[in-house]
Amino acid sequence: MEHADSDALDISTKVQLYGVLWKRPFGRQSAKWSRRFFIIKESFLLYYAESEKKSFESNKYFNIHPKGVIPLGGCIVEPKEEPNMPYAIKISHEDFHGNIVLAAESEFEQAQWLEMLQESGKVTWRNAQLGEAMIESLEAQGLQLAKEKQEYVDKLMEETEELCLQREQKEELERLNQVLEAEKQRFEEVVRELRLEQEQIRRELELTARSLNGVEEEKKELRSLTQSLQKNLEELSVEKQQMLEMLEANESPPSTSPSKEQSPSWGLHCSLQQIEEKMQELLEEKLLAEKRMKENEERSRALEAEREFYSSQSQALQNSLSELTAEKQQAERDLKAEVKVRMELEKRLREAEEALQSLEQGLNSLDRNKEKEEKMKADVSNLRKFFEECIRNAELEAKMPVIMKNSVYIHKAATRRIKSCRLHRRRASASWNDLKQSQSFIISHAEAENTEELKEAAKRLSRHQHFRKTFYQIMRSHKDHRGMKSDSC
Repeated sequence: MEHADSDALDISTKVQLYGVLWKRPFGRQSAKWSRRFFIIKESFLLYYAESEKKSFESNKYFNIHPKGVIPLGGCIVEPKEEPNMPYAIKISHEDFHGNIVLAAESEFEQAQWLEMLQESGKVTWRNAQLGEAMIESLEAQGLQLAKEKQEYVDKLMEETEELCLQREQKEELERLNQVLEAEKQRFEEVVRELRLEQEQIRRELELTARSLNGVEEEKKELRSLTQSLQKNLEELSVEKQQMLEMLEANESPPSTSPSKEQSPSWGLHCSLQQIEEKMQELLEEKLLAEKRMKENEERSRALEAEREFYSSQSQALQNSLSELTAEKQQAERDLKAEVKVRMELEKRLREAEEALQSLEQGLNSLDRNKEKEEKMKADVSNLRKFFEECIRNAELEAKMPVIMKNSVYIHKAATRRIKSCRLHRRRASASWNDLKQSQSFIISHAEAENTEELKEAAKRLSRHQHFRKTFYQIMRSHKDHRGMKSDSC
């Protein structure tokens, strides 16, 4: 047995299978077996004498006058066990009188003939009619499917373009998201810098407040010192006037006056000169104290102006910080909303891609049923809703202001505001340094010593009461001495 070479044989002599089999006589019981050359051709089993095999193989066509022809359409082919023929094949049909029994020489040949005989038995008139009807129906369905497929392909192309556009928009949103993250970090850095500057201004305000308190205390001390000096000057003036009156009353002719060193007027003149010197010193100290008081008042006014300036700067920084915080919170809210919208869009995009894949699989599939058609309709409906919603969102976005773009470019205004605050800050620092370097606001070592001297002079003046008491005692004694002298005369 050999397979027919379909490429070598002529188209008119192509066969499905050929070979030599054992055959038992048909229609009667007999134990005699004979070898015959069999050919399966187009659902017919033809058999010849065994010598026909050589002629068939050499001429490559079969004889049109076989010994017998067996139609295989509708036949039942099955293996059968026969005595001395273990690889028998039984062919039966309701129209046959008896069964046709053949036998192969090996199990492999038996399997090949069984398979080909069973396949050839499927070709019947009814099957041919059904096949033609099915072919016509399938061709009509194929044309309809091809038309629908072309429509779906066109629609898929449009939807694919829309999906590409949506993907580009997604990439643009991701890029904007990165830009917003960078801007958010910049805002946080700016807020930290502003807070540091605010803390520095607060420390400088505290230092200025302490300086103002010190200046106020020094002003109080100088005021009390000036009042004390004024009081001492008035007392010394009164004493000077009294001494001058006493000197005028005690003047005598030079011939009768005692020696210059021993006379009481000489002591009074000396005391008077000392008092005048002390009054001069006190006047100088008073002028110096008044000068220091004026300087301290000017310094106090400058410190007050600086405190007001720093307060205004602190208020401006606080307002800028509040505005930046509000802008940061607004940008974060916009970013969260945008991320939420993007996640929703990605979810819808994945659903659309899954629907597209399912629709493409349904179009490529040859098996169509009602369930698959309903699923395809549902996929098409979902895709239509998705793209209609995308179109509505695009129209709304075209009509409404874009919050993301405003968030991207808002840092320019914030940068200008920060630069302005820093410029005012530098100018204020420069003016404050100039004021600090001014001689009217610097307490030198000599002035500090003068202040200490003023304090010491105030202490000495507080002790001048003993000096005045001593001076009065001298005057009284001098008056008593004059009275005794007049009595003796």
